Amino acid sequence: MVADPYADVDPWLSAAVDWDTTIKFRHYLWDLGLGVAEAMDTAQRGMGLDWNGARELIRRALDAAKSRPGVKIACGIGTDHLPPGPDVGVDDVIRAYEEQIEAIESMGGRLIVMASRALAAAAKGPEDYARVYGRILRQVKEPVILHWLGEMFDPALAGYWGAADHMAAMDTCLAIIGEYAAKIDGVKISLLSKEKEIAMRRRLPKGARMYTGDDFNYAELIAGDEEGYSDALLGIFDAIAPAASAGLARLADGDLQGFHGVLEPTVPLSRHIFKAPTRFYKTGVVFLAWLNGLQDHFLMIGGQESARSLLHLAELFRLADKARVLHDPELAASRMGKLLGVHGLV
Repeated sequence: MVADPYADVDPWLSAAVDWDTTIKFRHYLWDLGLGVAEAMDTAQRGMGLDWNGARELIRRALDAAKSRPGVKIACGIGTDHLPPGPDVGVDDVIRAYEEQIEAIESMGGRLIVMASRALAAAAKGPEDYARVYGRILRQVKEPVILHWLGEMFDPALAGYWGAADHMAAMDTCLAIIGEYAAKIDGVKISLLSKEKEIAMRRRLPKGARMYTGDDFNYAELIAGDEEGYSDALLGIFDAIAPAASAGLARLADGDLQGFHGVLEPTVPLSRHIFKAPTRFYKTGVVFLAWLNGLQDHFLMIGGQESARSLLHLAELFRLADKARVLHDPELAASRMGKLLGVHGLV
């Protein structure tokens, strides 16, 4: 008799999530030479999958990675198990971060420190952000990636780093990165502004990486300029993985024209998927996964499949075809036709 290593999983969670298909998708990404940023925005952290679910997802993904020497995986940690409220203070936020850090480091996972809704609600100014991040950065075992997620992705994160103005907020974030440079691999910013990303990239201390979270302008930001470039840590790469892999391979070979030739056609699709309200982009990502046969249904935790209109999904289908990211156009057309038929449009 062999013991089930996942016997302690919440039965509801096991029924709600197809773990085998979920982990199969990680192998699909690794086969393409891409890394996995696990349990972050596409897992609907704080908007769908709770901390218990995220921890289980991370545990299974890290286990899968052990069979693939050399693959890249890093795991999102935050404070999503701590609901913001008037009684939640900065010390509570620190303890919440520490709990998730301990859980993931005990599994051997590298950390991506996600922005905290609870901190955004509790902080009185930049000094509280410096206190929280200073406390957790001093104790992490390995250098981490910080994630600055803009309010267009999550309205509850408006004013992060203690300022409504992004450039003032950037000053606070850069000061923290500078003070704890040895503990920081890099920073991912998701503000959908190439100008702000480039401005911050040029101010990073030596050795700190900029990871682009700009799903509107990623091609030119990854290509870079004479003063630097951004690495990719993007939600859209989930949806366009084969194209992303092919484009990055061309860039690695010094073929800039080939890189743009592959990735530029995907930009209109990405801008459509991430259009306002941007926080619903996960619906488009899952819809495209269904069209491509990577899952056998178009359902999401919390009913998020209904977050975008049928018109939006129809345009997504058209743009995906134009971007050449439909793996099997006949299958995609068949599934699109069935969806339209349910709504009496064919």
